[in-house]
Amino acid sequence: MLVTSKELLLDAQKHKYAVGAFNVENMEMVIAVIRAAEETNSPVIMQTTPGTIKYAGTALYFANIKAAAERSRVPVVCHLDHGNSLAIAADAFRAGYTSIMIDGSKLDFEGNIALTRAVADFCHAGGIPIEAELGRVGGKEDGLDNTATINPFTDPEEAKIFAERTECDSLAVAIGTAHGIYKGTPQINFDVLGKIREVVDVPIVLHGTSGVPDEQVIEAINMGVCKVNSLRICA
Repeated sequence: MLVTSKELLLDAQKHKYAVGAFNVENMEMVIAVIRAAEETNSPVIMQTTPGTIKYAGTALYFANIKAAAERSRVPVVCHLDHGNSLAIAADAFRAGYTSIMIDGSKLDFEGNIALTRAVADFCHAGGIPIEAELGRVGGKEDGLDNTATINPFTDPEEAKIFAERTECDSLAVAIGTAHGIYKGTPQINFDVLGKIREVVDVPIVLHGTSGVPDEQVIEAINMGVCKVNSLRICA
């Protein structure tokens, strides 16, 4: 069944687990993710990025995921990953996506708030939750290059203000992970994560989790991470 991310992530937050989120680019990937989710009896979030959308458009990808979700025994979310403009977010919303990420992390603080709030206004009016990002998750993904950044971590006090002013439904934070392939062993900054969790009520999202040691991912989930973007789910 097709559901929104809000209901899944609030349940994950309540019961201290995380929902896996996976980028899917064709029918075979959609089927593989669904089968894995059913084998583990786990809810799942399937994502498309702006780069993927350029290839075939939101309507085709949504139809693919929707058809698979309707036959699935587990809850499925169709999510826009790293939406980088108001136009892309609106396109995914109109296509029927059940979760929208707007990534304004390249903007300054006020610019990020303004863009996120604008997307939140029309998505919430239609009952669709949004994910936002504050701070810069490093590395490169789908044309997104955040390797050059002064402060690699999300500021907890800014996160509190940001969540309150944007009314985002979940928040992706920068705590030491990066998009792409790691050259060494990544280290999550649990001190920063703990401070964010103390002042932010909405579910926390961890991007760039592929290659992060399982024990770090598990600890992050224990500390309140509710959505994990990854190529795999830890054991």
